[in-house]
Amino acid sequence: VQLQASGGGLVQAGESLRLSCAVSERPASSHFMGWFRQAPGKEREFVAAIYWSGGNTYYTDSVKGRFTISRDSAKNTVYLQMNSLKPEDTAVYYCATHRTGSVYVAGGYDHWDQGTLVTVSS
Repeated sequence: VQLQASGGGLVQAGESLRLSCAVSERPASSHFMGWFRQAPGKEREFVAAIYWSGGNTYYTDSVKGRFTISRDSAKNTVYLQMNSLKPEDTAVYYCATHRTGSVYVAGGYDHWDQGTLVTVSS
């Protein structure tokens, strides 16, 4: 299983970006896809997750109302639309396939992409 994320870049506060994550093959045991981020000097944190089949979504409080996770099952691709970006959103963003446990916990994910950098200037 390989994941390829794209769409990161440098934007100003208030602008938008859309991240994409293409999955080479969806593991049979994986029902969720997630986005995490890691800012310099900080731990990796949960951003959003989506259920492949039903489309149920989950967000961390700091991005609710600004970020939207979606999926295209036919393309095995997950998206993260990020609006009203803030400098504190600056981080390397990772997508991952969920394997077990809570979708909010990084330890429950087993395949990760290499990360894409999002930088928001003030």
